Amino acid sequence: MSTFDVAPIIFLFAALVSLANERFIKLPRSIALLLASLLVSLGIAAAGHIWPASWFPQAYQQRVEHANLPHTLLDGMLALLLFAATWHADIKGLRREGVLVFILATIGVLIATFVFAFGFWLLASLCGTPVPFPWCFLLGAILAPTDAVAVDELLKRVALPAGLRDIIAGESLFNDGAAVVMFLAAVALIGGQSGVIGNGRLMSALMIECAGGAAIGAVAGYAARLLVEHSEDEIVRLTLSIALALATYRIALQFHVSGPIAVVVAGLVMVNAGPRTSRQTAWRPHLATFWSLVDDLVNTLLFLLMGAEFFNLDFTAFTQAIVFAAIPLAILSRLVSIAIPIGLSRADWPKKARMISTLTWVGLRGAISIALVLTIPDGPYGPTLAAACYVVVIFTIVVQGLSTPAILSRIYKGEVPVPAGGHASDHDTVPEASGHAKPS
Repeated sequence: MSTFDVAPIIFLFAALVSLANERFIKLPRSIALLLASLLVSLGIAAAGHIWPASWFPQAYQQRVEHANLPHTLLDGMLALLLFAATWHADIKGLRREGVLVFILATIGVLIATFVFAFGFWLLASLCGTPVPFPWCFLLGAILAPTDAVAVDELLKRVALPAGLRDIIAGESLFNDGAAVVMFLAAVALIGGQSGVIGNGRLMSALMIECAGGAAIGAVAGYAARLLVEHSEDEIVRLTLSIALALATYRIALQFHVSGPIAVVVAGLVMVNAGPRTSRQTAWRPHLATFWSLVDDLVNTLLFLLMGAEFFNLDFTAFTQAIVFAAIPLAILSRLVSIAIPIGLSRADWPKKARMISTLTWVGLRGAISIALVLTIPDGPYGPTLAAACYVVVIFTIVVQGLSTPAILSRIYKGEVPVPAGGHASDHDTVPEASGHAKPS
């Protein structure tokens, strides 16, 4: 079967799952797709053990390997997904909360990585399955970033205090760049390069990656904005926007700076730069509709691939206690990375406590973590790290994602309603929690 034969099967499966979910189950669609894909992978794996001579499990495994999720996501999907997310980002909110977003997306990632690495190293030793610290550091970097795709889906279904939604969305958009820097440093440590950490090297590499990516994105986004405004053809504008998303990402990688940050900044600048006269912004609704469709289709494919990749894991690794101990450790590392920056702010403590609790629980991990863990170096600890990563990702997306409305209701004592129909709007937010206005 060629890729063109597989594509209609994938989208037919996605359509049937989505329809059944809409009519009967009523989960968030991304969660339903992920769970359905996981069940299919588990069923096929079980069939392979029961009927070893069956051709289908081997064919399925080859097709999953051929999909090459790390390459597909890191070199293609991620640019499209991040660019699509910028079309419904609140630029005023990002400016207002910019300092905190920057701290969480950089220093917060550093803190979460080190806290998780030390905790995993300690727990692994206590569980009788010791893992060297560089490998623990690697897993910490993989699980440090929140996932823009998963978080964006969550934000559509819950109401949040004004400002807090912008912090969550902004952090998830920008922290991928810091995570990749940490990931590469960890890979270097595993390879024996001890000079990547210490004397400010890690922080300086992080700042260079972020600043370089932002500069390339700003230039590319502004140039694309000028070109779009001088075109009257909708097809040309669509083509320019696609070229901007893909080319900016690849150019940034060629200059060894952050591709994710470059494409996010490019999108924000293209959408928001310049005056907002009716003529100069008439193109925005058409492009926004197109990128909303791209976002939905790529999300569908992504969550199906995430579930399918589960088939290629070493299932014996899931018998280790340390794999499941990664769940509370991931929550703890997220809590510490949030509590330190917010704890130093001048807000009152009740407000700080609610912000910390909310940001900790909505810190979903997703496809970027899966893609990174599938690219780790060969070694005896790879299966353990991959299993731990999958357990954390599934827990955060399914358990934390589904329980978020109830958790928020408890945190804000009913002040934050869950919108009818499951979709939040600007009118559903509660300004009180951000400190900018009285409760509405």
